[in-house]
Amino acid sequence: FKGLIGAVVAGNPDFSYDLVRVIADGDIGIVHGVFTGFGPVPLVAFDVFRVDGEKIVEHWDNLAPVAPPNPSGHTQTDGARNVEDVDLTDTNKALVTDFVQNVMVAGAFDRLPEFFEGDAYIQHNSNIADGVSGLGAGLQSMAEAGITMRIAKVHNIYGQGNFVLTISEGDISGQPTAFYDLFRVSDGKIAEHWDVIAPIIAADQAANSNGKF
Repeated sequence: FKGLIGAVVAGNPDFSYDLVRVIADGDIGIVHGVFTGFGPVPLVAFDVFRVDGEKIVEHWDNLAPVAPPNPSGHTQTDGARNVEDVDLTDTNKALVTDFVQNVMVAGAFDRLPEFFEGDAYIQHNSNIADGVSGLGAGLQSMAEAGITMRIAKVHNIYGQGNFVLTISEGDISGQPTAFYDLFRVSDGKIAEHWDVIAPIIAADQAANSNGKF
């Protein structure tokens, strides 16, 4: 870690980090933001930290290049930031777990209406427009272009109040892929979504043997 900081951050006047939102779940802290100068292009990222006492002891992340606004004009990080409804954390986590496990993994797309308030759905994926209709159109466009997307396994689900983060693995057109999806829940329905989707580096190319998840 010191080597990374020394090589990338220290003495680099172009390095900056824009912290957008923070959620916490037990000993897990999650930050969503944008790195600039951490490579040739700005990177949007989810960083997940496990804390023991007053020390950070473990870290996971998913990073992808910052993209232009999506068809509805939303960026990868704008939108709601404030944690609300903390008393509904477990209920909201259960709702998102049901959606991801049964719709996104198992493919029960006929259940989509259960999870949304009509077509109301704010989307921050850079390729998809707002609304459940936008999600459907985006998936259809991918299929027509010969692009397949599969979420095979959900590794972790963290949440605080109205925000729930799922960490999953799968593939895009056969390329092993990590999916970090952040959902905002409002009045018992999924209301907003952000994601960072990135290829999984092969084990023999990784700098450590801890794995992505």
